[in-house]
Amino acid sequence: MISMTQKKAALTGLRVIVGRAQHQAGALSSGLRALGAEVTEIPFIEIRQPRSYGPLDAALKNLHEYDWLILTSVNGVEAFWQRLNKLRLTKRQVKHLKIAAIGPATKKAIEKYGVKVNVVPEEYVAESVVEALRNEVPGERVLLVRARVARDVIPRELRTFGAKVDVVEAYETVIPQSSRTRLRAILKDSKRRPHAITFTSSSTVRNFVALLGKKIMVDGICMASIGPITSATLRELGLPVDVEAAEYTIPGLLKALSCVEPGF
Repeated sequence: MISMTQKKAALTGLRVIVGRAQHQAGALSSGLRALGAEVTEIPFIEIRQPRSYGPLDAALKNLHEYDWLILTSVNGVEAFWQRLNKLRLTKRQVKHLKIAAIGPATKKAIEKYGVKVNVVPEEYVAESVVEALRNEVPGERVLLVRARVARDVIPRELRTFGAKVDVVEAYETVIPQSSRTRLRAILKDSKRRPHAITFTSSSTVRNFVALLGKKIMVDGICMASIGPITSATLRELGLPVDVEAAEYTIPGLLKALSCVEPGF
């Protein structure tokens, strides 16, 4: 059995860059620090309001027309309820809906508002959401609330099952340009250069590459992915996948990183 002291020391001396959005980095960063890692937060992604709330507002005012609500991120949950409150609507407008959440963090964020979640897939990716709803949505009206740029697996596949799916934008993700100088500087500094970099979505991977441009200096750095979709994006962009979480969550990523050593 591993003692608490051993657990705390599991990542001692390991320098890790956490690339999550600034307001979401806390759980991963604190978990890494609890394991002894030296953490630097450099966000590869920034969450912004959508260019227009028109489509989302229209959907919220007509929630009575929908049978299902699908939420695929904590950001989507927060944006959904903030806009609901802005329109002076309440959870009574949501009570009749069957709700699907992509994973446990999204489920927890939804339940915080006193609303029941009906479906959480076995694996926390879009394909599993589709599989979980295969027999539930034929003939149903579905509202999918998500980021402006996202994979189209869920709406495309649910429509093939006979669902009528409306997709509305609740937020958008952009590249935080202020991270460019910091990221390039730390990768060039032998005393601060990370042993590992974490990626928690395909967007974080794409933005990381965009921030570095053609000079991607990751030799000898462990590329740590939260799951298979993020890993596929790393490979698509010519980057290695050295660590992949078995459970596609922050705790799963922490567990996967716990066996990484400096100079892995």
